[in-house]
Amino acid sequence: MNAQLRTAPGHIPVMREEVLALLAPRDGGTYLDATFGGGGHAAAILEAARCTLFAMDRDPAAIVRGAALAARFPGRLTLIEGRFGDTLDLLARAGVTRLDGVLMDFGVSSFQLDDPARGFSFRYAGPLDMRMGAAGPTAADLVNTLPADELAALLSEYGEERHARRIARRIVAARAEAPITTTTELARLIREALPPSRERIDPATRSFQALRIRVNDELDEIARGLAQAASLLAPGGRLVAIAFHSLEDRLVKRFMAEAAGRAARPSRHAPPAAESAPGFRLLTPRALRPTEAEIAANPRAASARLRAIEHLAEAAP
Repeated sequence: MNAQLRTAPGHIPVMREEVLALLAPRDGGTYLDATFGGGGHAAAILEAARCTLFAMDRDPAAIVRGAALAARFPGRLTLIEGRFGDTLDLLARAGVTRLDGVLMDFGVSSFQLDDPARGFSFRYAGPLDMRMGAAGPTAADLVNTLPADELAALLSEYGEERHARRIARRIVAARAEAPITTTTELARLIREALPPSRERIDPATRSFQALRIRVNDELDEIARGLAQAASLLAPGGRLVAIAFHSLEDRLVKRFMAEAAGRAARPSRHAPPAAESAPGFRLLTPRALRPTEAEIAANPRAASARLRAIEHLAEAAP
């Protein structure tokens, strides 16, 4: 992966070549990048074929950044601000009822992580926000108002944090003295609450993930987005999804297995895939992983898992 693949400083599209190989964009096709972010995947799709691309993002800043890419491909790129859980409605407003392919690249973007004002990362001092969009409760609202039991349940379910109760008790004790308002303050409290560990990740990692997922309703958004995107695919159309942690990947795996008739009981977040998107085949029996070379060039790609399905011309018997 080299410098010209970046569409803006700090952004590298994850698993670019694998995405293009599975999405297989063609001239005259209509595609959706449901998670525009920094525009790296969108640029790659537009460069790969003379196709039409619709790109969505709930972050207004991403839509503003996308104007430059739209200017590079006049008449071929349409930017839409909104959640991918509202895909059907948003595309219907744009007059789109069928797609030849959809890419969904979950998680937080490099632009969001690296902007201290957004409050996503414990590595930078900033307000405890974590909203991907511009509305709704912030992480600070949750941290300062949820009862200890609810806060612990949140950290356990969405962060898979085994010390959730210890962290919740420490947070509740601290906020009794003064509200917790910054990323660095919350990270310090989490570290103080945990026993020494040999883990390589920062002790605050799982708790910050949990809060971000809850603030943005990410798992339910993924469930709705997968079902709606799949329902829009024309015969031969493909859905490609990249997940970055086990909760995301589990949803994608189960959804695609059901869609391909290899049903496993879905989680409580997952939609009834077999009913909403019948007649698919798995293109990735196992999740694809980034190459060692890509991880060396872009360490944030290390946890990526890519899966894909294709809509069959006829539903399987």
